[in-house]
Formats: sequence, structure tokens, C-alpha cells
Amino acid sequence: MTHERDQKSLLAVNLGLGINIGLAALKTFIGVAGHSPALLAEGINSTSDVAYYVVASVFVRMANKPADDEHPYGHQQLENIAALVVGSFIVTTAVAVFWDAIDKIWDIFSGSMVSQGASNMALWVALLTVAIKIFLTFFVRKLGRETRNPVVEAMAYDHRNDLFSASAASIGIFLGQRGLPWVDPLAGAIVALLILRTGIYILRESSVALMDAVPSRELAEQTSALLKELPGVLQLEEMQAHRFGPHIVLNLTIGVDGQISVQEGNQIAHSAEALVCQGLSNVSRVHVHYHPVKPGQPMTIDDVLAESRRQVFEPRESI
Repeated sequence: MTHERDQKSLLAVNLGLGINIGLAALKTFIGVAGHSPALLAEGINSTSDVAYYVVASVFVRMANKPADDEHPYGHQQLENIAALVVGSFIVTTAVAVFWDAIDKIWDIFSGSMVSQGASNMALWVALLTVAIKIFLTFFVRKLGRETRNPVVEAMAYDHRNDLFSASAASIGIFLGQRGLPWVDPLAGAIVALLILRTGIYILRESSVALMDAVPSRELAEQTSALLKELPGVLQLEEMQAHRFGPHIVLNLTIGVDGQISVQEGNQIAHSAEALVCQGLSNVSRVHVHYHPVKPGQPMTIDDVLAESRRQVFEPRESI
């Protein structure tokens, strides 16, 4: 299963890299020769795509390395780092493209630049990009769902973004040919804003994964529901989650009857670990700590999440 996931991840990277190399060369050349700022912005975007696809390819291959003494959970956190790199490239590209488009709009309205409209070849290349990106958006999104690889998911968002931006460029070129030359660079500016939005989203999502965010309510509810089925577990009291690529490692604290033996408590803890690992497909490892249940009302999910945050920022005193 892991080998198949790695193959699909590399397929998404290599396919995007190969196609973007061709599109970058074609759109940049036709954008300059065909006098289309929008298509040239698309060419710059594809050139940036090539750069970060190369980086992503390196990171994905490194993430496939098996666990070792220094990295007992494997190297799959590199996938989130790769997604962070992808997001940074996208944001940088967006700023450059937007500034260039605004500069061209200013030149047209100030009279320092006269545009005769882009060539028909520029329009056909933009439409070709739309068709290619429709295919890549759906295909890579499918691979992203199957692999749960943040790099592949980031690439699917980028292909979707390219689809929107190529559509905007096509409209801008079409209207520019019909006496509205300012629409072409305006489309380039819209392209840049779409690129920027995707870049910020990818940066946010990959940063959350790297920062070990507090477990979501959904994950806490699923874990609590599983543990309620296990005899001997009186309540879930605390929970931390650590993400490693597509997998999650859970640290749980459960309450048990204080009158049972250490051996019985240890058996309950082992049963809880096995149950959660089997019940949640994306959980690869569970560590369970148990102690006598707290007196009073049973803890709610809100109590569990609050206690988890408190233990992160206010650790217990050493004994």
C-alpha cells in the first residue's frame, strides 16, 4: 500500500513537471511574440510551476525513505515541508505577475504603450491550456484523495488555479482583440490574485500540519466513541495528535477504575491502542497512559480538548 502511494505521488509530480515545462516554453514564447501580457503572465506562472515541481520531486523522494534511528516515525513530514515550499513559490509568483500587469495597465491608460491586441495564436494557446488544466485538475485531485499527500493536494489546487487563470487570460485576450486592450493585462492581474489566494491557502494548511495543531473535534469524537466500546475505559481525559505525512500518532490519557491491578490497567491500555489503530485508518500509532478516574461528572469532548491544550502549555510538575 505504501509503495503504491509513493508511485501515485511521484506520478502526480512527474506529470505536472513534464506538462508545465512544455506549457512554460510555449506560453512565454507566444505571449511575447503574440503581444499578450495575460498569456505572458501565464508563461511566468508555468515557469514558476516548473521550479517548484522540481523541488517537490526531490522532497517527495526523500519523504519515501524508511524510518531510521534519527527518524523513528519516518521522513513523511518532508511532504508538509514540500507543500510549504510550493506555497512560497506560488505567493512569490503571484506578487511578480500582479505588479507586471498593473504596470502595463498604467502604461496603456497613460499613453506610453499602445496595444494592437494579441494574436490569434495567443488565444489558441490560452484555450489549449484551459483544456489541459481541466484534465490535470480532476486527475491530480483524484490522486490527492487516494494518497492523502499534502504535496499532491497542493498541486491539485495549483492546477485548478491554473484553469481559472487560463480562462481569465482567454477572455482578456479575446476582448483585447476587439478594441479593449486594457482587459488583457487586467486579466493578468486577476490571474495573479487567484495565484496568490491558492498560495496563501497552501501555506496555511501546511503550516498547521507542521505545528502539530490541537486535535480536531471530529478526531476527538471518533476516538471517544471507540473507547466507549472498550470495557474498563471509564473516560477519555486527554488527547494530543502529531501528524507525520498522511499518518497521525495519538497520545491518550484514559481514566480507569482505581481498584484494579497494574497488570489489568496495562491490558486495558494495550486494548485501547489496538482498538483506535484499527478503528481510525489514518492513525498509525497510539500511546495510552492510564490512571484512576477523576471523581465527579464525566468529561465531555470540550473538556478533553481544553485539558489537552492545558497540558501542552502548562505541563504537569515533575514528581
